Amino acid sequence: MEWYIGMDLGGTKCAAGIVDAEGRLLARDSIRTGAHRPAREILDDMADQAIRLAATLGADRARLRGIGIGSPGTPDNHQGVVLYSSNLPFRADTAIREALSERTGLPVHLENDAACAALAEARVGAARGVANAVTLTLGTGVGCGMVLGDRIYHGFNNAAGEFGHTVLVPGGEPCPCGRRGCFEQYASATALIRETRRAMARRPASLLHRFARDEGKVSARTAFQAMRAGDDAASEVVSDYIRMLSEGVTNLVNILMPAVLLVGGGVSNEGDSLLAPVRDYVEEHAYYGENVPHTKIALAALGNEAGIIGAALMAAESDAG
Repeated sequence: MEWYIGMDLGGTKCAAGIVDAEGRLLARDSIRTGAHRPAREILDDMADQAIRLAATLGADRARLRGIGIGSPGTPDNHQGVVLYSSNLPFRADTAIREALSERTGLPVHLENDAACAALAEARVGAARGVANAVTLTLGTGVGCGMVLGDRIYHGFNNAAGEFGHTVLVPGGEPCPCGRRGCFEQYASATALIRETRRAMARRPASLLHRFARDEGKVSARTAFQAMRAGDDAASEVVSDYIRMLSEGVTNLVNILMPAVLLVGGGVSNEGDSLLAPVRDYVEEHAYYGENVPHTKIALAALGNEAGIIGAALMAAESDAG
């Protein structure tokens, strides 16, 4: 059995693990990224992390075949760099592959983090065996990974998949990308938290306050918890959130018509409270036409491990050519 190291790199942390060719996670490690630091320091820490994981294999380290890195932004695997990332200090001339390969002695492969999650779900997760599947990750932003024709779809410039930055509401909420009304400003966990806080400011008697106080913060769960307790303000927040998410999902279905569309990320923990109304909306509004098979909309299965597993499987598939 051959093994690979998968690294799920973000602005806050880098989660990594050893994964076998069947997608089984054998060991795990996590470090703080500290994205404000120079790129060289981050790469040194990532190399140390990979070396530390490799050491857990002992004499079996020789069966370790490579490293896969899932990074936010626009990685270019051919050049071994990240062409653009808004929350990491990497530039197009930051030799990521070279730096890590030199330290670890292993081949290094780069891919977008959302694409890695989508690949993991398509190979060993909720879309296993499906050649055309899309995974939406609802977190700080909205990630979108596309496996089309059984391969990650990159676009001609490796930048495909930024569905979170398609405009849903012209002139709407400002987005860090510089535009207004982007999908992720309405469908991300960040957006749900923002709207929950706004509702709390308007409705001081709402149960939202109690649930936020019990948890010690306003989270993406707060509105759903208060809604289930019968709170009207929370119900409005959740209803508006699901409507905007559903509009975006319908648009994505109409554009790509994947066999399966998965929803992951922290908000997806709400299960059918979230997904059932989204399915109903898409069934009513997607442009299927008569006798046309419908996209299956389901929850992603791999949770926080999807990025690690997908990065490792990407490295394995790159290694196999």
